[in-house]
Amino acid sequence: MRETVSEERPAGPAADAARAAGGAGGAAAGEPPAPPRPRETRAEKIREAAEAILFSSPRPVSERDLASVLEATPEAVREALALLAAETDSPQRGVRLEHVGGGWRFVTRPEFDSLLRRFHEVSERSRLSLAALETLAIIAYRQPITLPEVQEIRGVNSSSVLKTLFEKKLITTAGKKAVVGTPFLYKTTPDFLVRFGLNEIEELPKPEEIEEDLAATVPDDSLPAASRDVLPPPGPDEEDESDGDAMGAGGAPALERGPSAGAPSDEEEGNDDDDDDDDDEYDDDLDERIADDPSVRDRK
Repeated sequence: MRETVSEERPAGPAADAARAAGGAGGAAAGEPPAPPRPRETRAEKIREAAEAILFSSPRPVSERDLASVLEATPEAVREALALLAAETDSPQRGVRLEHVGGGWRFVTRPEFDSLLRRFHEVSERSRLSLAALETLAIIAYRQPITLPEVQEIRGVNSSSVLKTLFEKKLITTAGKKAVVGTPFLYKTTPDFLVRFGLNEIEELPKPEEIEEDLAATVPDDSLPAASRDVLPPPGPDEEDESDGDAMGAGGAPALERGPSAGAPSDEEEGNDDDDDDDDDEYDDDLDERIADDPSVRDRK
């Protein structure tokens, strides 16, 4: 009589689940991979959805993200955005589509700025001081750049200004420089592009273009001589604090230039001349009194 030998298998829910997973995996391994889902190629089909995404997003949305969410081709996304931009680019619309910071967003038209500020009870504008703008311009044109290099260009301590730009998320770190001390490198952020209405950093105007534009619009001969003088450098204790109106190069309110504190002003010099005239008149009067009255001569 033949004895039947059966292979013992582990029992239990865990073993059953493992066998089921192995069987499913083996079946899936033998099958060809599923074809990718077709992407939408018609811009008219995704225009409304793209508009809803851009309207609800607080930040600019890139074309790549739109194509991924809408499951559309990049060509269809670009065409849909062009249609939306043409629809909103009209004086009869209160919003328009803007390409900024590497993405797209809806913004209100500039002529409604005062109305919206009054409605939202925004009384003050968020402004950067002249010191912050100067430091930000240096970083934007020389990035990546270290703090000592910024201070060498400006000639003043810029630590507090850098802190302000960090708090406003206009700059960020870009690693460390391989020199003694390994100082941090700084660069601008996408928020910088959005704040200044730029799509990419290459759109910054070239320094030579700025000089040519100024030379063409404001001739040097038409300016008064005082406005062409070079202002003295700011003091070493420079503080750049909260937003406000235009500030001086050192972070303090800009003051009118006038006579230096050590030199007398024109009025003071005139007062000295008046005192000399009074002394001369007093001496002449005393001489007349001495001639008329001998007692006065004796006392003198």
